[in-house]
Amino acid sequence: MDLTPTEMTETNETAELQPEVTTTHDHEHHDHAHDHHDHEHTHQHAPALNPELTREIDVEVGADEVSKSFKSVVKKYQKLARIPGFRAGKVPETLVRSKFAKEVRQEVLESLVSERFRKAIDDQKLRPVSEPQLLDLQLFDGQPLKFKAAFEVAPEIDVDGYDSVSVPKAEAALTDEEYNSELERVLDSHATVEPVEEDRPLVDGDWAEIQFRGEVKDLAQTVTEDGVQSVSNSEPITGEDVLIEIGGKNTLVAFNEALRGAKPGQELKFEVDYPADFGERRLAGQTVSYDVTVKGIKQKSFPERDAEFAKQLGNYESWEEFETKLREHASDRKKSALENAAKDKMLGEFVEKFQFPVPEAFVQQQIEARLDRGLRALAQQGMKVEDMRKLDFVQLRASQRDLAVNEVKVSMILDRIAEVEGVTLSEEDLERELLLLSIQSREPLETLRDRLSNDGGLDRIREQMRREKTGSVLYEKLAS
Repeated sequence: MDLTPTEMTETNETAELQPEVTTTHDHEHHDHAHDHHDHEHTHQHAPALNPELTREIDVEVGADEVSKSFKSVVKKYQKLARIPGFRAGKVPETLVRSKFAKEVRQEVLESLVSERFRKAIDDQKLRPVSEPQLLDLQLFDGQPLKFKAAFEVAPEIDVDGYDSVSVPKAEAALTDEEYNSELERVLDSHATVEPVEEDRPLVDGDWAEIQFRGEVKDLAQTVTEDGVQSVSNSEPITGEDVLIEIGGKNTLVAFNEALRGAKPGQELKFEVDYPADFGERRLAGQTVSYDVTVKGIKQKSFPERDAEFAKQLGNYESWEEFETKLREHASDRKKSALENAAKDKMLGEFVEKFQFPVPEAFVQQQIEARLDRGLRALAQQGMKVEDMRKLDFVQLRASQRDLAVNEVKVSMILDRIAEVEGVTLSEEDLERELLLLSIQSREPLETLRDRLSNDGGLDRIREQMRREKTGSVLYEKLAS
């Protein structure tokens, strides 16, 4: 834990050392901070420490050593300083001490505080997990240097009984219905939509091309000279050239009933009562009055299920081969999803079972990681930097706290169980992950490795991969 002059800030009573924390607990595997993004947000400084994990040490350096350090730093500045009117190396000591007082003091702090802090924690066999906050710092030339350092240490985590947690083994067999849904998805993505020229009404299986306008009905109404009117301020719901499948499994019953039997050019009026659990929150539990115009009838045309179509879909020699691979891939995805859900349940039980205080430094790191991921997502969706700066980051951080605490607990439990189980990560596994990241980021492998080695990212990746491996080992061991 190296402390440099630029990492120290002071107030009249307190000086805080806030370099980047070197231990990171990041629950998201692929959040390896591959690059820096345009968005900005204010980071918290000097986070409150968890009282249960806070330790304080008193440090004192003798006056003679303080004076010696000041003199050494001043001499260095005398040699390096370039001040008009004085030859190089001949700047008077008094001028250096007045002109570079702040810089000299910072270098003395760096040389004395870091060394004595490390010695003090080694003597007391303490291992900080947060950057130290310096309290009551007193530093004057010719006087003893005195300060207190407050920091967090890792909690003791007792995971006895972790192997007694029951984890149900996921049943991953693919049903015919699930396979057919996968096949329909593939076929639908390659279907073409053609207009129906025949003069006839809409029937099940047709696609109605419609234009619509919907008004959300409000329970609050008022009586005017023109009669009873809604006082809803909701914006109307509109759509042009929208395709709706008549009788389709995803089509609301009200639309099916209204459109079935209608012809192009026909205008319809009907109401739709949306269920409370409807996917679009704006409509959930609402009643909407629709004005709909049928503009046309269309039908979907699907490709022939033959070898030619199979070759369009990939390196398949026959339609049967494609179906076999599709079933395998769908089955693997289902198995992976079920296993991940079971692992999450298992980890949730660990969090409930093992109670321990969590370092606030880790929680703040995780909140920042979650916030950064959210801002990157907003940037990808097109939000401008100036709009991001208007966000309420205090509220955003507060909303992330519970999830961040839970994720830190999971990481720390997995780290402890990895020690008990003797889970290790091979260099071959790490190299495969780096190669994958190199391909994804289009960054040369060696450049990526050097960058991650320098910024601590390599250790974070290694830690996270070990946790994921531990989770898999536990699932295989406990699932039944």
